Amino acid sequence: MAISGCSSTNHSSTLPTISFSYYSPTKSCHQVFNNLHLPPSHSSSKHALKSTPEATFATSTATHEGVTLTIDAAKAARAAVASAFEIENFLDFREWKKDDEEKTWRNGVLMRRKRRRKRRKAFSENLENEKVIMNVAIKPTNSGQYLTPKQEAEYTLCLKEEARVEAVRKRIEETTENEVTFAQWAKAAGMSKNSLDKVLCDGREAQERITRCYRRLVISVASSYQGKGLSLQDLIQEGNLGLLHGAKKFNPEKGYKLSTYVYWWIRQAITKAIAKKSKITRLPGSVSELVPRICEANAVLSRRLRKLPTCQEIAEAVKRDMSTVWLALERNREPISLDQPIVAGASMSLQEIVAGPDETTPEAIVKKQFMKRDIEKLLKGLCDREVNILRLYYGLNGNTPQSFEEIGRQLELSRERVRQISCTALTKLRQTSMVNDLITYILHS
Repeated sequence: MAISGCSSTNHSSTLPTISFSYYSPTKSCHQVFNNLHLPPSHSSSKHALKSTPEATFATSTATHEGVTLTIDAAKAARAAVASAFEIENFLDFREWKKDDEEKTWRNGVLMRRKRRRKRRKAFSENLENEKVIMNVAIKPTNSGQYLTPKQEAEYTLCLKEEARVEAVRKRIEETTENEVTFAQWAKAAGMSKNSLDKVLCDGREAQERITRCYRRLVISVASSYQGKGLSLQDLIQEGNLGLLHGAKKFNPEKGYKLSTYVYWWIRQAITKAIAKKSKITRLPGSVSELVPRICEANAVLSRRLRKLPTCQEIAEAVKRDMSTVWLALERNREPISLDQPIVAGASMSLQEIVAGPDETTPEAIVKKQFMKRDIEKLLKGLCDREVNILRLYYGLNGNTPQSFEEIGRQLELSRERVRQISCTALTKLRQTSMVNDLITYILHS
């Protein structure tokens, strides 16, 4: 800041020039006054003017104003320094907060990436076995094409010849107790050892070629049966067995393709495997085929009636007897573990409260003894052959009941003769008075 001297027409005196250097709050007022530069004295000059009272007053006024401005500047500088300090602290806090947020975000990103890698690794491990099976299956040999008609006829003939010699070996094993040697096998098949070895090698090669070339067909059929109790690997394996079984029965002279013929054999092998191996309790084939229809009818009727349908309503929907539907629903239930607790969190399991087959009450034991004694008295009025037949047929001796045919082979009688003897013995028993005593056991059971 500088204050220039003023000049007038009446007064030619020059005011002092005041200059302020950069002000620091640490400097004192004495240092400020030391910066006042007064003009040199002109008394020695011949052109110097004499000082007047007006000039002295103007100089003092300018000096007072300069001091006031200096104090204001010091206050402003002090406020600016405080503001700068606050701004610096705020910027440091913002930078720290930004770094902390960036670190938190980076950690979150790293955790999410780690979880994604873990899921991908688990997914890749689950698909590892399927890739091992399907890596060759999706791109079979022979440029991705099926076998030619000539190759189909050749390979199926090799399979049929191998099946023939295998049947010979099984027939020999049934007749002899010792293990069949290769020489005995070749002699029974009517060929030399080299010929038999060539037949077996050709059969194995035909199986490998057919399985490799038609594996895409097997996978396409097996993939439609996923989620029914067997894994994809098991379904593909069962489909390959059906493929080879159908190839052995294929007749190329009828003009059909092998892929068209074996398609139904593959489906049949897979459906049979699902019916036999997918559940602990095996259901008959007709019942296992009826279960999906019953489930579908149950879902449709539940939406339509807005309640659980009865067995009669489901039987009318699938056009089957109610007893058949009830049997399919009962047998299709999932098994319950005996170690399962009765109530969640309870220590008592079903095994502790469900009675076993050998657990009978004392009353039942006494009742069984009296009934056995009365049956023995009742059978005394029959001949030995009639008693023996009734014991074998109804299992009164504690063994498994047998049919009339089995009893006839054991007694060297025909099935019809055994049935006649049984009917005659039952007619004799009905005419006795002791039958009424046995009825009480049935009524009180």
